[in-house]
Amino acid sequence: MNDLAFAVELTITGVLIGLLYSMIALGFVLIFKASSVFNFAQGAMTLFSALTLVGLIPLVGFWLALVGAVLIMCVVALVAERVAFRPLIGSSPLVIFMATIGLAYILEGFAQMVWGTQPHGLKLGLPVDPLKLGSIFISKSDLISAGVAGVLVALLIVFFQYTKIGLGLRAIANDQIAAQSVGIDLRKVWAIAWILAGFVALVAGMLWGSRIGVHFAMSLIALKALPVLIIGGIESIPGAIVGGIIVGVAEALGEGFIGPYVGGGVQDVMAYLVALIFLLIRPYGIFGQAAIERV
Repeated sequence: MNDLAFAVELTITGVLIGLLYSMIALGFVLIFKASSVFNFAQGAMTLFSALTLVGLIPLVGFWLALVGAVLIMCVVALVAERVAFRPLIGSSPLVIFMATIGLAYILEGFAQMVWGTQPHGLKLGLPVDPLKLGSIFISKSDLISAGVAGVLVALLIVFFQYTKIGLGLRAIANDQIAAQSVGIDLRKVWAIAWILAGFVALVAGMLWGSRIGVHFAMSLIALKALPVLIIGGIESIPGAIVGGIIVGVAEALGEGFIGPYVGGGVQDVMAYLVALIFLLIRPYGIFGQAAIERV
């Protein structure tokens, strides 16, 4: 395979993987848009949802397990919002951020207690044979997963742009007091935001679980959401998509062309190197807005 075809194949693979990174980042964006707080527990929610699904499948079958996992994640999200975060309305963002760290440890510990610590495979029936376009091979499973991610992103964009609840989420993120003054129910909107984040975590857990298996290292994938959010902008859904694609392509090209000369492992650091460059030239991200404070 010549270098051009190899680069095209790596780029396509990077785009598809980047869309999966975007699924993780979307959960962070949803909570941030509703509360201006970085939800450190999103990775744990992704792991918990995937473990719940694979734990239920042997008991009730895939489709009932999927319905059960959706319902359980809705309950987890509502309990987290009502018990841990609703009492903190009006507190500083740092206090709420620390609460999300506590929630992450609770979810991981509870998942370990219920489902154990052994890795699990998750088969969604996705094709394993690659799609061949000339001398370029594309993973069909990655292509389908990227398509699912794209559809979900499109639905979320429509939700935030054209629905009353979505507009309420955006208003609360901009100014909670002003949003409440015009009749927006802060508690209701927060609950919906957490339910959406739980649903996104389940979809991300399914897609990543089918790719790498379901194990406790899955929660570390959330760390890849950090450079995605830095590049795209933490409050932007389109930014999460663009940032994820940039990270995925940078990792694939870096590992493909630089990795062989340095012994590999380039993909583990490439995302953070790209994020560092963006911090230097555009610290609020491609779609982020610069914060201007009057003193």
